[in-house]
Amino acid sequence: MKKFLILISLVFLAGCEKSFDEIIDATQSNYQVTVVSSFPSFTYTPDDSLISLRVVFRSSEDVRSVFGNIYSSENIKLNDSPINLFDNGRPENGDITAGDNIYSNRFPLSPNYPVGNYRIEYFVTDRFDVTKRIAVHNFTYNNGQSNAAPVISNDVIEPDTAIVNDTTVIFCSISVSDSNGANDIESVYFIVVQPDGDNVQLNLFDDGNINEHGDQIASDGIYSLLIEVNQNNDKGTYLFKFRARDRGKKLSNEILHEVVIL
Repeated sequence: MKKFLILISLVFLAGCEKSFDEIIDATQSNYQVTVVSSFPSFTYTPDDSLISLRVVFRSSEDVRSVFGNIYSSENIKLNDSPINLFDNGRPENGDITAGDNIYSNRFPLSPNYPVGNYRIEYFVTDRFDVTKRIAVHNFTYNNGQSNAAPVISNDVIEPDTAIVNDTTVIFCSISVSDSNGANDIESVYFIVVQPDGDNVQLNLFDDGNINEHGDQIASDGIYSLLIEVNQNNDKGTYLFKFRARDRGKKLSNEILHEVVIL
């Protein structure tokens, strides 16, 4: 069981990638990418939640299908299945003219997605059923939400008074909420100020890893940590200062909790 000790004294992809932010030039097949949709940022609004995916080919006679995947700032793929792009002239796909070698589609983003750096990866499957990544586009996503600081509450330290003759495990936890959503939480931590004035910062976890961190349920908003103290720790009063920080670098309220080691 891993604990924290408060001794604290306590280019080319397979021969075909080309950097354009972005375009990976497929020179070995009978198609060539000339343009991908390129925008530095996208801000969500209720009237504009659709992001446009577009690939332009100089020629596309060998193209069987084109698709893309969108990844969030946490490197999580947002689409459950590939986002197929079409050259069919249908407005619902964002395609204006059929047969013009421009493949398009749209994908809705959500205000619940975290702010950060996103990327779109584009792929082509040719008539020989060979699939290649042909382009990558990076952009910054703003979920349109006013960034509010997280709020912490319900601090728990058990035991918070301990007579230490041997190794003692102390359980720590704090509840965290954020009106911008749980994905907006960047870190939850406490700073331990020792009796001699030295301090150390330790992170808490909401990962459901009860053996390593003492956290019972993942993603329930309760962040936990197990720490060990022993007879080598300085005797006296330790001050635990709990805080959370969001992706916009806003800090929560601070909660102080004293721990006495005898």
